[in-house]
Amino acid sequence: MQQLYRLSQMVHAATDPPRALNRLIREVVRLLNASSGSIVLVNPTDGFLDIQTSCGLPPGMAGLKLRIGEGITGWVARTGQPALVGQVRQDSRCVMLRPEIQSELAVPIEIQGGVRGVLNVDADRENAFSDQDMALLEELACHAGRVILNAWRFEQLRLKTRLFESLLRVGQTINSTLNLDDALEAITREARGLMQARVCSLLMLDPSREWLDLRASHGAGPGYCGKPRLSVADSLLGVVVRRRKPLQVENVRISSRYQNIEVARQEGLVSLLSVPLVFRGRAIGTLNVYTAQPHRFSNEEVHILSALAELSALAIEKARLYERIVDLEEQLRQNEKLSALGLLAAEVAHEIRNPLTVLKMLFHSLDLRFPSSDPRARDIELMAEKMDQLNRIVERMLDFARRAEPRFESVDLNRLVDDLGMLVRHKLIQSGIRWSCRLEPGLPAVLGDAMQIEHALLNLTLNAAEAMPGGGALTITTRTQPRRTSDPRPREVMIEFRDTGQGMTLEQQQQAFRSVLATTKPRGTGLGLAIVNRVIEAHHGRICVRSRPGRGAVFRLYLPVAP
Repeated sequence: MQQLYRLSQMVHAATDPPRALNRLIREVVRLLNASSGSIVLVNPTDGFLDIQTSCGLPPGMAGLKLRIGEGITGWVARTGQPALVGQVRQDSRCVMLRPEIQSELAVPIEIQGGVRGVLNVDADRENAFSDQDMALLEELACHAGRVILNAWRFEQLRLKTRLFESLLRVGQTINSTLNLDDALEAITREARGLMQARVCSLLMLDPSREWLDLRASHGAGPGYCGKPRLSVADSLLGVVVRRRKPLQVENVRISSRYQNIEVARQEGLVSLLSVPLVFRGRAIGTLNVYTAQPHRFSNEEVHILSALAELSALAIEKARLYERIVDLEEQLRQNEKLSALGLLAAEVAHEIRNPLTVLKMLFHSLDLRFPSSDPRARDIELMAEKMDQLNRIVERMLDFARRAEPRFESVDLNRLVDDLGMLVRHKLIQSGIRWSCRLEPGLPAVLGDAMQIEHALLNLTLNAAEAMPGGGALTITTRTQPRRTSDPRPREVMIEFRDTGQGMTLEQQQQAFRSVLATTKPRGTGLGLAIVNRVIEAHHGRICVRSRPGRGAVFRLYLPVAP
Protein backbone atom coordinates (compact mmCIF):
# COMPACT_ATOMS: atom_id res chain seq x y z
CA MET A 1 0.00 0.00 0.00
CA GLN A 2 2.87 2.35 0.74
CA GLN A 3 4.23 1.70 -2.74
CA LEU A 4 0.79 2.40 -4.25
CA TYR A 5 0.46 5.62 -2.26
CA ARG A 6 3.96 6.74 -3.23
CA LEU A 7 3.33 5.93 -6.89
CA SER A 8 -0.03 7.75 -6.99
CA GLN A 9 1.52 10.82 -5.34
CA MET A 10 4.34 10.80 -7.88
CA VAL A 11 1.91 10.52 -10.80
CA HIS A 12 -0.44 13.28 -9.67
CA ALA A 13 2.41 15.62 -8.72
CA ALA A 14 3.77 15.56 -12.27
CA THR A 15 2.92 18.67 -14.29
CA ASP A 16 3.52 16.98 -17.65
CA PRO A 17 0.84 14.28 -18.28
CA PRO A 18 2.81 12.31 -20.93
CA ARG A 19 5.83 12.26 -18.65
CA ALA A 20 3.65 11.18 -15.72
CA LEU A 21 2.25 8.25 -17.71
CA ASN A 22 5.74 7.25 -18.77
CA ARG A 23 6.91 7.22 -15.15
CA LEU A 24 3.80 5.27 -14.18
CA ILE A 25 4.39 2.45 -16.68
CA ARG A 26 8.07 2.20 -15.72
CA GLU A 27 7.17 1.90 -12.02
CA VAL A 28 4.45 -0.66 -12.79
CA VAL A 29 6.89 -2.82 -14.75
CA ARG A 30 9.37 -2.59 -11.86
CA LEU A 31 6.82 -3.28 -9.08
CA LEU A 32 5.29 -6.29 -10.85
CA ASN A 33 8.66 -7.59 -12.03
CA ALA A 34 7.35 -7.56 -15.60
CA SER A 35 9.33 -7.68 -18.82
CA SER A 36 7.39 -4.91 -20.58
CA GLY A 37 4.32 -2.79 -20.21
CA SER A 38 2.24 -0.29 -22.14
CA ILE A 39 -0.67 2.10 -21.93
CA VAL A 40 -2.85 2.01 -25.04
CA LEU A 41 -5.68 4.46 -25.76
CA VAL A 42 -8.63 4.36 -28.15
CA ASN A 43 -8.03 6.77 -31.03
CA PRO A 44 -11.28 8.80 -31.39
CA THR A 45 -10.64 9.36 -35.09
CA ASP A 46 -10.14 5.85 -36.44
CA GLY A 47 -11.24 3.73 -33.45
CA PHE A 48 -7.95 1.80 -33.25
CA LEU A 49 -5.87 1.23 -30.13
CA ASP A 50 -2.69 3.32 -30.16
CA ILE A 51 0.26 2.81 -27.81
CA GLN A 52 0.44 6.00 -25.76
CA THR A 53 3.56 5.07 -23.79
CA SER A 54 5.51 1.85 -23.12
CA CYS A 55 8.44 0.32 -21.29
CA GLY A 56 10.46 -2.67 -22.46
CA LEU A 57 8.85 -3.00 -25.91
CA PRO A 58 11.07 -3.05 -29.02
CA PRO A 59 11.35 0.41 -30.71
CA GLY A 60 9.43 -0.76 -33.77
CA MET A 61 6.33 -1.47 -31.66
CA ALA A 62 5.67 2.22 -30.88
CA GLY A 63 3.52 2.72 -33.99
CA LEU A 64 1.58 -0.55 -33.66
CA LYS A 65 -2.20 -0.33 -33.96
CA LEU A 66 -4.72 -2.91 -32.73
CA ARG A 67 -8.39 -3.15 -33.52
CA ILE A 68 -10.90 -3.18 -30.71
CA GLY A 69 -11.29 -6.89 -29.83
CA GLU A 70 -7.94 -7.90 -31.35
CA GLY A 71 -5.55 -9.65 -28.94
CA ILE A 72 -5.90 -9.78 -25.19
CA THR A 73 -5.53 -6.00 -25.00
CA GLY A 74 -8.26 -5.49 -27.62
CA TRP A 75 -10.54 -7.94 -25.78
CA VAL A 76 -10.16 -5.95 -22.54
CA ALA A 77 -10.91 -2.69 -24.43
CA ARG A 78 -14.06 -4.24 -25.94
CA THR A 79 -15.44 -5.99 -22.85
CA GLY A 80 -14.20 -3.69 -20.10
CA GLN A 81 -13.09 -6.75 -18.13
CA PRO A 82 -9.54 -7.42 -16.79
CA ALA A 83 -7.56 -10.32 -18.22
CA LEU A 84 -5.04 -12.42 -16.24
CA VAL A 85 -3.39 -14.97 -18.55
CA GLY A 86 -0.70 -17.26 -17.11
CA GLN A 87 0.11 -19.04 -20.37
CA VAL A 88 -0.51 -16.78 -23.38
CA ARG A 89 0.35 -19.44 -25.97
CA GLN A 90 -2.66 -21.45 -24.86
CA ASP A 91 -5.04 -18.44 -25.11
CA SER A 92 -6.78 -18.01 -28.46
CA ARG A 93 -7.03 -14.25 -27.96
CA CYS A 94 -3.28 -13.76 -27.88
CA VAL A 95 -1.41 -11.74 -30.51
CA MET A 96 2.31 -12.26 -30.03
CA LEU A 97 4.24 -8.99 -29.98
CA ARG A 98 7.38 -10.68 -28.64
CA PRO A 99 8.05 -14.42 -28.88
CA GLU A 100 9.48 -14.44 -25.35
CA ILE A 101 6.18 -13.45 -23.71
CA GLN A 102 4.72 -16.19 -21.53
CA SER A 103 2.09 -14.40 -19.39
CA GLU A 104 0.09 -11.16 -19.58
CA LEU A 105 -2.01 -8.98 -17.33
CA ALA A 106 -4.30 -6.26 -18.78
CA VAL A 107 -6.91 -4.05 -17.09
CA PRO A 108 -9.26 -1.44 -18.60
CA ILE A 109 -8.73 2.30 -18.15
CA GLU A 110 -12.14 3.88 -17.57
CA ILE A 111 -12.69 7.60 -18.06
CA GLN A 112 -16.05 9.20 -17.33
CA GLY A 113 -17.90 5.90 -17.39
CA GLY A 114 -16.41 4.47 -20.56
CA VAL A 115 -13.41 2.32 -21.47
CA ARG A 116 -10.88 4.62 -23.13
CA GLY A 117 -7.75 2.47 -22.91
CA VAL A 118 -5.89 -0.50 -21.42
CA LEU A 119 -3.01 -0.78 -18.93
CA ASN A 120 -1.02 -3.84 -19.94
CA VAL A 121 2.04 -5.73 -18.57
CA ASP A 122 3.60 -9.00 -19.65
CA ALA A 123 6.42 -11.27 -18.53
CA ASP A 124 8.82 -13.81 -20.02
CA ARG A 125 7.78 -16.49 -17.50
CA GLU A 126 4.55 -18.38 -17.00
CA ASN A 127 2.05 -17.43 -14.27
CA ALA A 128 4.07 -14.32 -13.50
CA PHE A 129 1.11 -12.34 -12.09
CA SER A 130 -1.35 -12.92 -9.26
CA ASP A 131 -4.81 -11.68 -8.34
CA GLN A 132 -3.12 -9.24 -5.96
CA ASP A 133 -1.11 -7.87 -8.88
CA MET A 134 -4.33 -7.46 -10.86
CA ALA A 135 -5.95 -5.51 -8.00
CA LEU A 136 -2.87 -3.28 -7.82
CA LEU A 137 -2.92 -2.75 -11.58
CA GLU A 138 -6.64 -1.88 -11.52
CA GLU A 139 -5.98 0.74 -8.85
CA LEU A 140 -3.14 2.19 -10.89
CA ALA A 141 -5.39 2.19 -13.97
CA CYS A 142 -7.78 4.48 -12.07
CA HIS A 143 -4.92 6.90 -11.41
CA ALA A 144 -3.84 6.67 -15.05
CA GLY A 145 -7.42 7.48 -16.11
CA ARG A 146 -7.40 10.64 -13.99
CA VAL A 147 -4.08 11.72 -15.45
CA ILE A 148 -5.31 11.08 -18.99
CA LEU A 149 -8.58 12.93 -18.31
CA ASN A 150 -6.68 15.92 -16.95
CA ALA A 151 -4.38 15.83 -19.96
CA TRP A 152 -7.38 15.81 -22.31
CA ARG A 153 -9.00 18.68 -20.46
CA PHE A 154 -5.78 20.65 -20.52
CA GLU A 155 -5.37 20.00 -24.23
CA GLN A 156 -8.97 21.03 -24.91
CA LEU A 157 -8.47 24.19 -22.89
CA ARG A 158 -5.25 24.96 -24.72
CA LEU A 159 -6.96 24.29 -28.05
CA LYS A 160 -9.89 26.53 -27.14
CA THR A 161 -7.53 29.31 -26.08
CA ARG A 162 -5.59 29.06 -29.32
CA LEU A 163 -8.74 28.91 -31.42
CA PHE A 164 -10.39 31.86 -29.70
CA GLU A 165 -7.24 33.94 -30.00
CA SER A 166 -7.09 33.05 -33.67
CA LEU A 167 -10.78 33.74 -34.05
CA LEU A 168 -10.37 37.23 -32.61
CA ARG A 169 -7.48 37.91 -34.97
CA VAL A 170 -9.45 36.50 -37.90
CA GLY A 171 -12.48 38.63 -37.06
CA GLN A 172 -10.38 41.78 -36.99
CA THR A 173 -8.77 40.86 -40.30
CA ILE A 174 -11.90 40.08 -42.29
CA ASN A 175 -13.95 42.93 -40.85
CA SER A 176 -11.30 45.50 -41.76
CA THR A 177 -11.74 44.58 -45.43
CA LEU A 178 -14.36 46.46 -47.44
CA ASN A 179 -13.85 44.95 -50.90
CA LEU A 180 -15.92 41.77 -51.29
CA ASP A 181 -13.29 39.73 -53.15
CA ASP A 182 -10.61 40.76 -50.65
CA ALA A 183 -12.94 39.81 -47.78
CA LEU A 184 -13.55 36.33 -49.26
CA GLU A 185 -9.82 35.76 -49.77
CA ALA A 186 -9.12 36.84 -46.18
CA ILE A 187 -11.81 34.50 -44.83
CA THR A 188 -10.45 31.39 -46.58
CA ARG A 189 -6.84 32.25 -45.78
CA GLU A 190 -7.49 32.83 -42.08
CA ALA A 191 -9.86 29.86 -41.74
CA ARG A 192 -7.29 27.51 -43.23
CA GLY A 193 -4.66 28.69 -40.76
CA LEU A 194 -7.11 28.63 -37.87
CA MET A 195 -8.19 25.05 -38.51
CA GLN A 196 -4.73 23.88 -39.67
CA ALA A 197 -6.39 22.49 -42.79
CA ARG A 198 -4.99 21.53 -46.18
CA VAL A 199 -7.63 23.44 -48.15
CA CYS A 200 -10.31 25.96 -47.27
CA SER A 201 -12.96 27.07 -49.72
CA LEU A 202 -15.95 29.39 -49.69
CA LEU A 203 -18.98 28.79 -51.91
CA MET A 204 -21.82 31.28 -52.31
CA LEU A 205 -25.32 30.98 -53.67
CA ASP A 206 -25.99 32.54 -57.05
CA PRO A 207 -28.95 34.97 -57.43
CA SER A 208 -31.30 32.09 -58.29
CA ARG A 209 -30.30 30.29 -55.03
CA GLU A 210 -30.14 27.04 -57.01
CA TRP A 211 -26.37 26.79 -57.48
CA LEU A 212 -23.27 27.08 -55.30
CA ASP A 213 -20.34 28.84 -56.97
CA LEU A 214 -16.73 28.73 -55.75
CA ARG A 215 -15.89 32.33 -54.85
CA ALA A 216 -12.59 31.90 -52.95
CA SER A 217 -10.17 29.21 -51.82
CA HIS A 218 -6.81 28.87 -50.12
CA GLY A 219 -4.43 25.95 -50.57
CA ALA A 220 -6.45 24.46 -53.45
CA GLY A 221 -4.90 23.36 -56.73
CA PRO A 222 -6.22 23.83 -60.28
CA GLY A 223 -8.24 20.64 -60.09
CA TYR A 224 -10.31 21.87 -57.16
CA CYS A 225 -10.62 25.41 -58.50
CA GLY A 226 -11.84 24.05 -61.84
CA LYS A 227 -14.69 22.00 -60.37
CA PRO A 228 -18.14 22.60 -61.86
CA ARG A 229 -20.69 24.51 -59.81
CA LEU A 230 -22.77 22.49 -57.35
CA SER A 231 -26.51 22.09 -57.34
CA VAL A 232 -28.15 23.02 -54.04
CA ALA A 233 -30.76 20.30 -54.55
CA ASP A 234 -28.39 17.41 -55.37
CA SER A 235 -24.98 18.08 -53.81
CA LEU A 236 -23.54 17.24 -50.40
CA LEU A 237 -22.78 20.90 -49.64
CA GLY A 238 -26.29 21.77 -50.76
CA VAL A 239 -27.50 19.84 -47.70
CA VAL A 240 -25.56 22.30 -45.51
CA VAL A 241 -27.34 25.21 -47.21
CA ARG A 242 -30.79 23.64 -47.02
CA ARG A 243 -30.54 22.53 -43.38
CA ARG A 244 -28.34 25.44 -42.24
CA LYS A 245 -26.38 23.02 -40.05
CA PRO A 246 -22.71 21.89 -40.03
CA LEU A 247 -21.81 18.63 -41.73
CA GLN A 248 -18.62 16.57 -41.59
CA VAL A 249 -17.40 13.63 -43.66
CA GLU A 250 -14.55 11.46 -42.33
CA ASN A 251 -13.30 10.52 -45.80
CA VAL A 252 -14.62 12.20 -48.92
CA ARG A 253 -12.67 9.76 -51.10
CA ILE A 254 -14.98 6.90 -50.21
CA SER A 255 -18.19 8.87 -49.56
CA SER A 256 -21.00 8.07 -51.98
CA ARG A 257 -22.46 11.53 -51.36
CA TYR A 258 -19.35 13.47 -52.39
CA GLN A 259 -19.47 14.40 -56.07
CA ASN A 260 -15.78 15.05 -56.83
CA ILE A 261 -13.98 11.98 -55.46
CA GLU A 262 -11.29 12.00 -58.16
CA VAL A 263 -10.52 15.66 -57.48
CA ALA A 264 -10.24 14.88 -53.77
CA ARG A 265 -7.69 12.16 -54.50
CA GLN A 266 -5.68 14.42 -56.80
CA GLU A 267 -5.68 17.26 -54.24
CA GLY A 268 -4.95 14.99 -51.25
CA LEU A 269 -8.22 15.79 -49.45
CA VAL A 270 -9.60 13.40 -46.84
CA SER A 271 -11.87 14.75 -44.08
CA LEU A 272 -14.36 17.57 -44.65
CA LEU A 273 -16.11 19.99 -42.31
CA SER A 274 -18.65 22.32 -43.89
CA VAL A 275 -20.61 25.01 -42.03
CA PRO A 276 -23.30 27.32 -43.42
CA LEU A 277 -22.87 31.07 -43.91
CA VAL A 278 -26.07 32.50 -42.46
CA PHE A 279 -27.15 36.14 -42.40
CA ARG A 280 -30.43 37.16 -40.79
CA GLY A 281 -31.65 33.57 -40.76
CA ARG A 282 -30.95 33.00 -44.45
CA ALA A 283 -28.12 30.85 -45.83
CA ILE A 284 -25.87 32.62 -48.34
CA GLY A 285 -23.19 29.95 -48.82
CA THR A 286 -20.86 27.48 -47.12
CA LEU A 287 -17.39 27.63 -45.55
CA ASN A 288 -15.47 24.35 -45.97
CA VAL A 289 -12.19 22.97 -44.62
CA TYR A 290 -10.44 19.79 -45.76
CA THR A 291 -7.69 17.90 -43.94
CA ALA A 292 -4.93 15.81 -45.52
CA GLN A 293 -5.32 13.01 -42.94
CA PRO A 294 -8.37 11.23 -41.48
CA HIS A 295 -9.73 13.50 -38.78
CA ARG A 296 -12.86 13.61 -36.68
CA PHE A 297 -13.66 17.25 -35.93
CA SER A 298 -14.39 17.92 -32.27
CA ASN A 299 -17.36 19.91 -31.04
CA GLU A 300 -15.00 22.76 -30.23
CA GLU A 301 -13.68 22.83 -33.80
CA VAL A 302 -17.22 22.79 -35.19
CA HIS A 303 -18.23 25.64 -32.88
CA ILE A 304 -15.15 27.67 -33.76
CA LEU A 305 -15.62 27.29 -37.52
CA SER A 306 -19.33 28.10 -37.11
CA ALA A 307 -18.43 31.26 -35.19
CA LEU A 308 -15.99 32.19 -37.94
CA ALA A 309 -18.75 31.57 -40.50
CA GLU A 310 -21.02 33.99 -38.62
CA LEU A 311 -18.32 36.67 -38.66
CA SER A 312 -17.68 35.91 -42.32
CA ALA A 313 -21.35 36.31 -43.23
CA LEU A 314 -21.36 39.72 -41.54
CA ALA A 315 -18.16 40.71 -43.35
CA ILE A 316 -19.61 39.57 -46.69
CA GLU A 317 -22.82 41.53 -46.18
CA LYS A 318 -20.82 44.57 -45.05
CA ALA A 319 -18.67 44.38 -48.18
CA ARG A 320 -21.78 43.97 -50.33
CA LEU A 321 -23.42 46.95 -48.64
CA TYR A 322 -20.30 49.04 -49.15
CA GLU A 323 -20.26 48.16 -52.85
CA ARG A 324 -23.94 49.12 -53.13
CA ILE A 325 -23.22 52.40 -51.34
CA VAL A 326 -20.37 53.14 -53.74
CA ASP A 327 -22.64 52.39 -56.68
CA LEU A 328 -25.38 54.54 -55.19
CA GLU A 329 -22.98 57.40 -54.57
CA GLU A 330 -21.88 57.19 -58.19
CA GLN A 331 -25.50 57.18 -59.27
CA LEU A 332 -26.20 60.19 -57.09
CA ARG A 333 -23.23 62.00 -58.59
CA GLN A 334 -24.54 61.29 -62.06
CA ASN A 335 -28.00 62.51 -61.05
CA GLU A 336 -26.43 65.61 -59.58
CA LYS A 337 -24.59 66.24 -62.83
CA LEU A 338 -27.84 65.91 -64.77
CA SER A 339 -29.60 68.22 -62.36
CA ALA A 340 -26.72 70.69 -62.59
CA LEU A 341 -26.83 70.47 -66.36
CA GLY A 342 -30.49 71.41 -66.23
CA LEU A 343 -29.76 74.39 -64.02
CA LEU A 344 -26.90 75.49 -66.26
CA ALA A 345 -29.05 75.06 -69.34
CA ALA A 346 -31.78 77.13 -67.72
CA GLU A 347 -29.40 79.93 -66.86
CA VAL A 348 -27.76 79.95 -70.30
CA ALA A 349 -31.13 79.80 -72.02
CA HIS A 350 -32.42 82.64 -69.88
CA GLU A 351 -29.37 84.78 -70.65
CA ILE A 352 -29.74 84.07 -74.38
CA ARG A 353 -33.50 84.66 -74.54
CA ASN A 354 -33.30 88.21 -73.20
CA PRO A 355 -31.03 89.62 -75.96
CA LEU A 356 -32.77 87.39 -78.51
CA THR A 357 -36.11 88.95 -77.58
CA VAL A 358 -34.59 92.42 -78.06
CA LEU A 359 -33.18 91.40 -81.44
CA LYS A 360 -36.57 90.11 -82.59
CA MET A 361 -38.33 93.28 -81.47
CA LEU A 362 -35.80 95.49 -83.25
CA PHE A 363 -35.91 93.31 -86.33
CA HIS A 364 -39.67 93.52 -86.60
CA SER A 365 -39.68 97.24 -85.81
CA LEU A 366 -37.40 97.89 -88.79
CA ASP A 367 -40.13 96.48 -91.03
CA LEU A 368 -37.64 95.56 -93.69
CA ARG A 369 -39.47 94.79 -96.95
CA PHE A 370 -37.91 94.21 -100.33
CA PRO A 371 -39.30 93.14 -103.69
CA SER A 372 -39.26 89.42 -104.27
CA SER A 373 -36.73 89.88 -107.02
CA ASP A 374 -34.34 91.55 -104.61
CA PRO A 375 -31.85 89.00 -103.09
CA ARG A 376 -32.12 90.81 -99.77
CA ALA A 377 -35.73 89.64 -99.44
CA ARG A 378 -34.47 86.06 -99.04
CA ASP A 379 -31.85 87.22 -96.52
CA ILE A 380 -34.53 88.92 -94.43
CA GLU A 381 -36.64 85.76 -94.55
CA LEU A 382 -33.70 83.62 -93.41
CA MET A 383 -32.94 86.00 -90.55
CA ALA A 384 -36.53 85.76 -89.30
CA GLU A 385 -36.47 81.93 -89.56
CA LYS A 386 -33.19 81.62 -87.68
CA MET A 387 -34.35 83.88 -84.88
CA ASP A 388 -37.50 81.78 -84.54
CA GLN A 389 -35.31 78.65 -84.55
CA LEU A 390 -33.10 80.09 -81.81
CA ASN A 391 -36.20 80.92 -79.79
CA ARG A 392 -37.48 77.33 -80.10
CA ILE A 393 -34.08 75.98 -79.01
CA VAL A 394 -34.16 78.25 -75.96
CA GLU A 395 -37.67 77.08 -75.09
CA ARG A 396 -36.62 73.43 -75.36
CA MET A 397 -33.66 74.09 -73.07
CA LEU A 398 -35.95 75.72 -70.53
CA ASP A 399 -38.40 72.83 -70.75
CA PHE A 400 -35.53 70.40 -70.15
CA ALA A 401 -34.28 72.39 -67.19
CA ARG A 402 -37.64 72.72 -65.44
CA ARG A 403 -37.84 70.35 -62.51
CA ALA A 404 -40.98 68.45 -61.75
CA GLU A 405 -43.07 70.09 -59.08
CA PRO A 406 -42.52 68.46 -55.68
CA ARG A 407 -45.13 65.97 -54.53
CA PHE A 408 -46.03 67.28 -51.12
CA GLU A 409 -46.59 64.83 -48.30
CA SER A 410 -45.71 64.46 -44.65
CA VAL A 411 -41.92 63.99 -44.25
CA ASP A 412 -40.00 62.93 -41.11
CA LEU A 413 -36.78 64.98 -41.20
CA ASN A 414 -35.12 62.99 -38.42
CA ARG A 415 -35.55 59.81 -40.38
CA LEU A 416 -34.10 61.45 -43.50
CA VAL A 417 -31.04 62.46 -41.48
CA ASP A 418 -30.63 58.90 -40.16
CA ASP A 419 -30.84 57.51 -43.70
CA LEU A 420 -28.38 60.14 -44.87
CA GLY A 421 -25.93 59.02 -42.17
CA MET A 422 -26.03 55.44 -43.46
CA LEU A 423 -25.46 56.69 -47.01
CA VAL A 424 -22.42 58.91 -46.39
CA ARG A 425 -20.89 57.17 -43.37
CA HIS A 426 -18.08 55.43 -45.25
CA LYS A 427 -17.21 58.51 -47.29
CA LEU A 428 -16.95 60.65 -44.16
CA ILE A 429 -14.84 58.03 -42.37
CA GLN A 430 -12.46 57.85 -45.32
CA SER A 431 -12.24 61.66 -45.32
CA GLY A 432 -11.46 61.73 -41.59
CA ILE A 433 -14.70 63.56 -40.75
CA ARG A 434 -16.56 62.93 -37.50
CA TRP A 435 -20.34 62.80 -37.95
CA SER A 436 -22.70 63.65 -35.09
CA CYS A 437 -26.43 64.37 -34.88
CA ARG A 438 -28.53 66.29 -32.38
CA LEU A 439 -32.06 65.44 -33.39
CA GLU A 440 -35.01 66.82 -31.46
CA PRO A 441 -37.26 63.97 -30.28
CA GLY A 442 -40.81 64.17 -31.55
CA LEU A 443 -39.87 66.63 -34.29
CA PRO A 444 -43.00 67.68 -36.24
CA ALA A 445 -43.25 66.46 -39.80
CA VAL A 446 -42.72 68.93 -42.65
CA LEU A 447 -44.65 69.19 -45.87
CA GLY A 448 -42.53 68.30 -48.87
CA ASP A 449 -41.08 65.82 -51.32
CA ALA A 450 -38.87 63.38 -49.37
CA MET A 451 -36.67 62.55 -52.36
CA GLN A 452 -35.96 66.17 -53.24
CA ILE A 453 -35.31 67.14 -49.61
CA GLU A 454 -32.94 64.18 -49.20
CA HIS A 455 -31.13 65.29 -52.35
CA ALA A 456 -30.70 68.76 -50.86
CA LEU A 457 -29.39 67.35 -47.55
CA LEU A 458 -26.95 65.12 -49.43
CA ASN A 459 -25.61 68.12 -51.37
CA LEU A 460 -25.06 70.06 -48.15
CA THR A 461 -23.23 67.07 -46.62
CA LEU A 462 -20.97 66.60 -49.64
CA ASN A 463 -20.37 70.36 -49.79
CA ALA A 464 -19.26 70.29 -46.13
CA ALA A 465 -17.00 67.28 -46.78
CA GLU A 466 -15.30 69.08 -49.67
CA ALA A 467 -14.74 72.08 -47.41
CA MET A 468 -12.79 69.86 -44.97
CA PRO A 469 -10.13 68.13 -47.13
CA GLY A 470 -7.98 67.50 -44.07
CA GLY A 471 -10.79 66.09 -41.93
CA GLY A 472 -12.93 67.75 -39.30
CA ALA A 473 -16.36 67.52 -37.73
CA LEU A 474 -19.88 67.80 -39.15
CA THR A 475 -22.81 68.26 -36.79
CA ILE A 476 -26.45 68.12 -37.88
CA THR A 477 -29.12 69.56 -35.61
CA THR A 478 -32.91 69.59 -35.94
CA ARG A 479 -35.37 71.59 -33.85
CA THR A 480 -38.69 73.37 -34.09
CA GLN A 481 -39.04 77.13 -34.55
CA PRO A 482 -41.97 78.76 -32.64
CA ARG A 483 -44.30 81.13 -34.45
CA ARG A 484 -43.69 84.00 -32.05
CA THR A 485 -43.10 84.55 -28.37
CA SER A 486 -46.81 84.62 -27.52
CA ASP A 487 -47.57 81.58 -29.68
CA PRO A 488 -45.27 78.60 -28.95
CA ARG A 489 -46.81 76.38 -31.61
CA PRO A 490 -44.18 75.28 -34.14
CA ARG A 491 -44.36 77.08 -37.43
CA GLU A 492 -41.17 75.87 -39.04
CA VAL A 493 -38.65 73.08 -38.60
CA MET A 494 -34.99 74.05 -38.74
CA ILE A 495 -32.18 71.71 -39.81
CA GLU A 496 -28.64 72.94 -39.30
CA PHE A 497 -25.37 71.77 -40.89
CA ARG A 498 -22.32 72.95 -38.93
CA ASP A 499 -18.84 72.10 -40.22
CA THR A 500 -15.27 72.96 -39.20
CA GLY A 501 -14.07 73.57 -42.73
CA GLN A 502 -12.36 76.42 -44.54
CA GLY A 503 -15.26 78.81 -44.15
CA MET A 504 -16.53 81.46 -46.59
CA THR A 505 -16.00 85.14 -47.15
CA LEU A 506 -18.94 87.57 -47.06
CA GLU A 507 -18.89 87.83 -50.86
CA GLN A 508 -18.97 84.05 -51.19
CA GLN A 509 -21.94 83.88 -48.83
CA GLN A 510 -23.83 86.46 -50.88
CA GLN A 511 -23.15 84.62 -54.13
CA ALA A 512 -23.55 81.09 -52.77
CA PHE A 513 -27.15 80.52 -53.89
CA ARG A 514 -27.50 82.98 -56.75
CA SER A 515 -26.00 81.15 -59.70
CA VAL A 516 -24.68 77.79 -60.73
CA LEU A 517 -21.72 79.65 -62.21
CA ALA A 518 -20.57 80.83 -58.77
CA THR A 519 -18.64 78.57 -56.39
CA THR A 520 -17.36 78.82 -52.81
CA LYS A 521 -14.62 76.18 -53.23
CA PRO A 522 -11.40 76.39 -55.30
CA ARG A 523 -12.18 73.15 -57.15
CA GLY A 524 -15.96 73.22 -56.91
CA THR A 525 -18.54 73.84 -59.59
CA GLY A 526 -21.03 75.82 -57.55
CA LEU A 527 -23.84 73.44 -58.51
CA GLY A 528 -24.58 71.83 -55.15
CA LEU A 529 -25.72 74.94 -53.27
CA ALA A 530 -27.74 76.13 -56.27
CA ILE A 531 -29.59 72.81 -56.28
CA VAL A 532 -30.22 73.09 -52.53
CA ASN A 533 -31.57 76.61 -52.92
CA ARG A 534 -33.87 75.55 -55.75
CA VAL A 535 -35.28 72.63 -53.73
CA ILE A 536 -35.89 74.78 -50.63
CA GLU A 537 -37.60 77.50 -52.66
CA ALA A 538 -39.86 74.90 -54.29
CA HIS A 539 -40.87 73.82 -50.77
CA HIS A 540 -41.70 77.39 -49.67
CA GLY A 541 -38.79 77.33 -47.26
CA ARG A 542 -35.68 79.42 -46.80
CA ILE A 543 -31.96 78.90 -46.36
CA CYS A 544 -29.26 81.02 -44.76
CA VAL A 545 -25.55 80.70 -44.12
CA ARG A 546 -23.20 82.08 -41.48
CA SER A 547 -19.46 81.70 -41.86
CA ARG A 548 -16.04 83.21 -41.39
CA PRO A 549 -12.88 82.27 -43.30
CA GLY A 550 -11.04 79.52 -41.48
CA ARG A 551 -13.81 79.14 -38.88
CA GLY A 552 -16.17 76.75 -40.62
CA ALA A 553 -19.71 77.37 -41.86
CA VAL A 554 -23.28 76.96 -40.64
CA PHE A 555 -26.12 76.31 -43.11
CA ARG A 556 -29.69 76.43 -41.81
CA LEU A 557 -32.74 75.25 -43.71
CA TYR A 558 -36.25 76.25 -42.61
CA LEU A 559 -39.21 74.24 -43.86
CA PRO A 560 -42.90 74.71 -43.02
CA VAL A 561 -44.51 72.23 -40.67
CA ALA A 562 -47.11 69.92 -42.20
CA PRO A 563 -50.68 70.89 -41.20
